[in-house]
Amino acid sequence: MDKKEFKTLDEQLKIFESKGLTINDHERAKDILLKENYFFLNGYRLIFMYSNNNKKFVKNATFKELYTMFLFDRELRNILFKNLLIIENNIKSIISYTLSIKYGYKEKNYLKTSNFTADHKEQRRVNDVLNKMKRQIRVNAQNHTATLHYINNYGYIPLWVLVKVLSFGLINELYGILKTEDQLEICNRYNISIETMEVYLSLLANYRNLCAHEDIVYDHKTQRYISPTRFHEKLGIPKDEENEYIYGKNDIFALIIILKQMLDKDKFISMMNEISIKIEDFNWQVKSIPIEKLYKSMGLPKNYMDIIDID
Repeated sequence: MDKKEFKTLDEQLKIFESKGLTINDHERAKDILLKENYFFLNGYRLIFMYSNNNKKFVKNATFKELYTMFLFDRELRNILFKNLLIIENNIKSIISYTLSIKYGYKEKNYLKTSNFTADHKEQRRVNDVLNKMKRQIRVNAQNHTATLHYINNYGYIPLWVLVKVLSFGLINELYGILKTEDQLEICNRYNISIETMEVYLSLLANYRNLCAHEDIVYDHKTQRYISPTRFHEKLGIPKDEENEYIYGKNDIFALIIILKQMLDKDKFISMMNEISIKIEDFNWQVKSIPIEKLYKSMGLPKNYMDIIDID
């Protein structure tokens, strides 16, 4: 295995140039590399490569364009993240309300194993999730204003407060151990099936974490796939030789489809308009690759904005 050694800013630029990238302003490029990190910027090179086999930059690709791609993804993350946080808060609120009204508002009541699925195959999972929640109470109770207030003044933490310190991933796990009737009550608020909600929460948590940790998001593909929806059909998304839709399964457009169903209409429209503006800006600034290449990487059909008008 080749050993990765430290490279100076000038050496980093030479690596880019050796792969065919045009750098018109070396001082500006070095300043960007110093502030943004070569490793992170280099992560956006693939869209500018001829192919997976020919890993040279396409003709006329520039460092400025590479940085534009980096900034586009940062802005896309910011747009998605603020809306994912809305969904996260909504789901936490709905789950906590559903369980609190049915099982009580003290942890000794809402954390009883009898409140969750009775499937004996799932009991280990139930115990694991409840232990994680109890651990969060022990670890975070003294570190957050709201939880500390309830501990000091009432001696317990209600679920609607506890969810504030639970990760979206743990909320996803909590949903998975709920009784069917409780899952159904939650899903009916979105007109989504129990099984579909499980997949949606998994994708939402995955993208939420990517955005929170500033990972590359525009071309990310999740391990789980969403099922075909009316949006795939009405947008006329093409299928592959196996009769599967080529877009909107485990990509950014799949996330958009989920947000279409779970965000308030005005917030969804605002989000889509913001994304559209960023794509237009990218198209105006980047000339070495066609905009269709960005669409393909994101899983966007050309008529992706039409999803706004689909009921």
